[in-house]
Amino acid sequence: MASPDATFAYKRYLNLNLEVMRLIIVLLFISFSISAQPVERAKNLFQNQKGAEAKKLLLTVKDTNKEYADAQYWLGRIAFEEKNYDDAEEYFEAAIEANDKVAEYYTWYGNTLGTIAGDANFLKQGMLAPKMKSAWEKAVALDPTGIDPRESLVQYYLQAPAIAGGSVDKAIEIANQIVKLKPAEGHRQLGNIYFKEKRMVEAEKEFIAMTKADPAYVSGLANFYMLQKQYDKAFNLFEEGVKKNPEDMLAIYQIGKTSALSGQRLDRGEECLRKYLTYTPKQNEPSHAGANMRLAQIMEKRGKKSEAKKLYELAIKSDDTLKEAKEGLERVSK
Repeated sequence: MASPDATFAYKRYLNLNLEVMRLIIVLLFISFSISAQPVERAKNLFQNQKGAEAKKLLLTVKDTNKEYADAQYWLGRIAFEEKNYDDAEEYFEAAIEANDKVAEYYTWYGNTLGTIAGDANFLKQGMLAPKMKSAWEKAVALDPTGIDPRESLVQYYLQAPAIAGGSVDKAIEIANQIVKLKPAEGHRQLGNIYFKEKRMVEAEKEFIAMTKADPAYVSGLANFYMLQKQYDKAFNLFEEGVKKNPEDMLAIYQIGKTSALSGQRLDRGEECLRKYLTYTPKQNEPSHAGANMRLAQIMEKRGKKSEAKKLYELAIKSDDTLKEAKEGLERVSK
């Protein structure tokens, strides 16, 4: 008969081995999960501005892997982001070849061809036009609720010559489809169509309907008024937003911008821009560089060239792509 000490030692041995086995199983599960989901991991990396790491991971996915089509799609997205449009075209083609039932693949394939066509000669544009149109139409067929491919089709019908299928009536038809899916966006598309066609009464009607459907689109209506030099209407829209929410920083910035472009209400414009510069903009909100540029334009309109120059220089230092800031700096430096 085993001694109590021996029995205890044996049980301890068994418990230790069970713990080791559990640890091994957990590690194997983690390892399997990591190796089984490279596309999801790459997608997260890409969305966190780590395209190079995402690309390295996606290139390990073989064409025998069930995630291959998705891997090619995300490689295409990375290439598009890097402005390597020829590579993006190849990746999206590979994704579609591997799985021709995903609307998003066709949407981005069409977008890529459209981007390539934008810098191509007339002959190449003619060759790409039917391919991009077909890609967006296929995306719509696969996903009847799709907004993005419809927006691209609206632009196609507006910009393509009649011989390539361009048609204002078809653009309006597609925009009306968008109205049913996402009213504010559909009215925005219709407003843009009528604006391009110089049908300003109809354009204004659509832009007003857009803001009624979604007040977040108010800047679109304000921009329409600014282009028509109806600055009071633009100011009033943004001031109404600030009245409802005194901390609506986007509306505050837009008051400053409207002042800078119109030369009107300069005191109010300066006040708003200086307030905006105390705020940390979120992603996709106007930058401090843009705010400094607008403030410089106000100073320039006041005849304060020295202050304007400093502000233009500050704006360019933060963002050297600001064409208006460079033009302004050239003006006040003379």
